[in-house]
Amino acid sequence: MSHDLTIDEKRVYADRTGATEVLVAAEQGLVVASLSADLVGEFGLDHRATVRDVAATGDRRVVATDEDVLVGSYDPTDFGPAVAVGFDGEGAPVAAAPDGRVARLDGDWTRLGAVDDPRAVDAGMIAAADGVHQVVDDGLRSVGLADARDVHGRGMPFAATAAGLYRLGNGWMAERDGAATAVSADGDRAVAVDDDGLLVREGVASWTGVETPATERVVDVGFTEAATVAVTAAGTLLTDAGDGWRTRALGVTGVSRLAVQA
Repeated sequence: MSHDLTIDEKRVYADRTGATEVLVAAEQGLVVASLSADLVGEFGLDHRATVRDVAATGDRRVVATDEDVLVGSYDPTDFGPAVAVGFDGEGAPVAAAPDGRVARLDGDWTRLGAVDDPRAVDAGMIAAADGVHQVVDDGLRSVGLADARDVHGRGMPFAATAAGLYRLGNGWMAERDGAATAVSADGDRAVAVDDDGLLVREGVASWTGVETPATERVVDVGFTEAATVAVTAAGTLLTDAGDGWRTRALGVTGVSRLAVQA
């Protein structure tokens, strides 16, 4: 099912009770879409700026823009331009700058170190061109791999790299060969993105390609409690709660990431 609606640029103040919000980072700004199972309800451009990344935990979110890192009601933090944001293991915001600087927000920004070409931050893990790094106390520790494009640090950690998908156990264990660009997990569910589209994890080191109605490149993927969600670079949101994929054009372009906020 496909829908094409003109995006409403006012702030969205929908009743959030029982709803899940999907946050989409795009060149026009941050889109917030209300999702019930696989049905997209109200959506709109919640903040206008070029957004590079977004992360959410509980009722909190952190947004990376070309100008600054934003928290709360899009409050500036004086970090400067950022390309990746997330949270550490204790829930403090972590951001990475275009030059590789990584810092944590504890009232003020505390520099943790630097990485080469940061791409993603999740649960205190940073994916970068020089591998995966982990926030340790007030610094960073390299934990291996190379050319990491994405990392999932919560629960069972996964990494998407130019060489394939990896799972962290007793060291990094290869799960699937072939370049991957995004990965996400939730309990027993895991899904990834490669050059051909979506991959679903069926078991240990067993990933199966999934057909979707997307005609553009899928750039990120995640989970709500009821559905798998994905987004394309051209701004199409895809949702599947088990009865097939639904699509919704969000009216934005240059999409880079999504985050799920229950």
